[in-house]
Amino acid sequence: MKAITPSAQCFEFCFPDRDTLVQVKTLEDEIHVRATRDTFSESRKIRFIHQLAAEGFIADRYQWFSSFETPGWNVRWQVDSSWLELSKAAAARTRQFMIRLLASSALLWLGIMAALFRC
Repeated sequence: MKAITPSAQCFEFCFPDRDTLVQVKTLEDEIHVRATRDTFSESRKIRFIHQLAAEGFIADRYQWFSSFETPGWNVRWQVDSSWLELSKAAAARTRQFMIRLLASSALLWLGIMAALFRC
């Protein structure tokens, strides 16, 4: 008999006042929080975990989470922006758009210069 493991859930949050993006990933009995910058104090991190539990993003038992050092709470908070990498397809589309934009701008400029010197 195969054990069915629940799939990982991933949520992303934006804090524009702190210029920080946060990704929360739940894996079975673990919570992984990745922030793009170290802008949260220890108490703000704990309150954020409480909010996640209160709003149903993570298990309800994390409403009583009190410290990252306490054993039994599998919460890992790390500052890491590697999850924000652009896909290769998006980069290729952007590159193609910019080449077309610059080429058409150059042709327009040449047309304007040719018309200017004909007068």
